[in-house]
Amino acid sequence: MSEFPTHPDHVTPEWLCDVLEGTNALDAGAVTSVAWRPIGTGQVGDSVRFELTHESEETSTLAAKFAAEDSTSRGTAQMMRLYEKEVRFYNEIAPDLACRLPRTFASEVGEGGATCLLLFEDLGPARSGNQIAGCDIADARHAILQAAAVHAPSWQREELIGKDWLKTPEAIAAQIGGMYAHAQTIFAERYADVLEPGYMDLCEQFAPHFDALSAHSKPPQCLVHGDFRLDNMLFDVKGGAEPIAILDWQTVTSGKAMTDIGYFLGTGIGNDLRRAHEDELLELYLSAMAARGVLLTRDDIWDDYRIGALSGLATSVFSAAFVERTDRGDANFLSMVRGACGLALDHGSVEALREASGQ
Repeated sequence: MSEFPTHPDHVTPEWLCDVLEGTNALDAGAVTSVAWRPIGTGQVGDSVRFELTHESEETSTLAAKFAAEDSTSRGTAQMMRLYEKEVRFYNEIAPDLACRLPRTFASEVGEGGATCLLLFEDLGPARSGNQIAGCDIADARHAILQAAAVHAPSWQREELIGKDWLKTPEAIAAQIGGMYAHAQTIFAERYADVLEPGYMDLCEQFAPHFDALSAHSKPPQCLVHGDFRLDNMLFDVKGGAEPIAILDWQTVTSGKAMTDIGYFLGTGIGNDLRRAHEDELLELYLSAMAARGVLLTRDDIWDDYRIGALSGLATSVFSAAFVERTDRGDANFLSMVRGACGLALDHGSVEALREASGQ
């Protein structure tokens, strides 16, 4: 598609009919009108639900995602190639995975990576994961099983994890690395009065080791979601017909499997639930991977798991500094940092990274 709508207001019935031709989305006939409303809580992409009226007078819905209207968030996404990555993930990799993803009807990115459009099946009614509210153990188990459904099918498959666009170009990696100390300064100034001193101290201790964390992802084992937490999950999909679906693949990359698991058990579910069920959830992951043909032991994953928590910390600090600031965003980033720091302090994550990198 040479041209595509870059804002929900630009989506017309005619365009939808062209895109949906030959799919069951037009079983009720041609689209005669379309309206939209915002959904979700993303800060580097704007998601909406389209309400379609068909020539039969029946109605249906679709979901869509566009580049962020906020210029700060959009600029950060463009620099980090987030829109390009998500579009190419759905076009080139998604069919090879076993996790539940929304069906895509259109997936486009503009030249330069500053605009995008993803048009999806509507997975509702569903319960959105809520980073701030947390989850129960049943939700956490479903998420862990989905992680295995990403990691195992891509395990050591060079044709998937070796794609050039999954790799951050050296110039951009250097730029991001150079920005991290500034991000930590902004984070410390912004949250000094609200984040527990022990957690802030850990953030300060980690900051000089940001580049070592990036290096630890090599050589890659499998595909990694990169932002594997509750806000990027839907539960009770299609009115409870399915337990979970995984969304928001802007940060997809290749790396260590435990990046997603350490990230989720750290930033994702809160310290109380994690401490009560950590062993159970790690064993569930190992069993799910074994069932898909990837045999790992607790010793195989333990150090990578400890280090994986730091990925959540780094994402929280960087995002807090360089995306649009909102009240929910503040609460979200603080929730993520508290969980990541809790895991990191419990298991000596900074020390593990220093040892792994020879520092």
